[in-house]
Amino acid sequence: MSDLQKLVQETADELVESGKERGLQVAVYRDGRQVVDVAAGVADPTTGRPVTPDTPFYNFSIGKGATATVAHILAERGLFGYDTPVAELWPEFAKHGKEGVTVRHVLTHTAGVPGVPLDTTPEDVCTWETMVAALEDAELWWEPGTKMGYHAYTFGFLVGEIVRRTTGKPISQVLLEEVSGPLGVGRELYFGMPASEHHRLAVLEDAPRDPSAFADMPEDLPMFKAAPMSLMPTAALGNRPDYLSADIPAGGKTSARAIARMYAALLGEVDGIRLISPERLREATAIAWSGPDEVFGMPSAWGLGYAIGRPGSAPEETPTVFGMGGAGGSMAYADSATGTVLAITKNLLAQDFETVGRIAAVVERG
Repeated sequence: MSDLQKLVQETADELVESGKERGLQVAVYRDGRQVVDVAAGVADPTTGRPVTPDTPFYNFSIGKGATATVAHILAERGLFGYDTPVAELWPEFAKHGKEGVTVRHVLTHTAGVPGVPLDTTPEDVCTWETMVAALEDAELWWEPGTKMGYHAYTFGFLVGEIVRRTTGKPISQVLLEEVSGPLGVGRELYFGMPASEHHRLAVLEDAPRDPSAFADMPEDLPMFKAAPMSLMPTAALGNRPDYLSADIPAGGKTSARAIARMYAALLGEVDGIRLISPERLREATAIAWSGPDEVFGMPSAWGLGYAIGRPGSAPEETPTVFGMGGAGGSMAYADSATGTVLAITKNLLAQDFETVGRIAAVVERG
């Protein structure tokens, strides 16, 4: 056992023993080689089933990194360019003045369609045709490319429909054929997960929450107009069998080592496989937009589908770091300057990224 593996395992065990976490995984790659593969705690507190390195977790938003990766692979094949209008691939999307939205706008969350109808139900989100029709009928919140606002749900369906229109296949199938299958993690990285595999998942739980958190927010905050409360990220939503089976590429079901392996194969070769060229990686991970988030209000910086900057630092300070965090406190990111990838998945949904920060500090020192 390496010193870093031992240090990260000890940290993960302490987090579980303290009650800060229920179950979690940590994976680290360096220069295409996995150097940490840690599991700690329980995947299902009811049965006591332990977390193992191959346990998939439902992770809100972490899957967007895989969604973006599929888009870059297809762009490299020449199926579309970043400045291709979405309506050129998907004509019905042009309604209500959306003919100017490009693939680049979608990947940078500047497309201007960050919200779903406020009567959208979880059942609707699980129905691809319903969500595609809602996007076709959507009206712009701003002129494409002039503002940025996190497209929490719509990002996945926009990219997913672009993928379907250009390949004739659902994005889950393309993910398997182009990413998870070749990398040997086909049973650990999914959008839609077969019901026969659900028994392997970690069960999500909500950490105690401050009931005043939402009460202190103004009622006209744009985030409340982007989705109904029934679609806010909770354990109940993330544990729904229909939600787990459906193609919802705004999130993903993955182990830490599977999503870390994907990022490592973006940086360079992993067992002979590299997902995109070095030139495309530089373009995809350069800061393409920075400024205030019109939906959530915080400052943000985006490459093409990846958030830029190491957690806890300004994007300008760590511009070579790219990845995605998710509601609940999980995260996966890579640093093209150091060749390092870190992924953390967990099943106790918190309102912070304290666990990520603590483990990242251990990895950086090691």
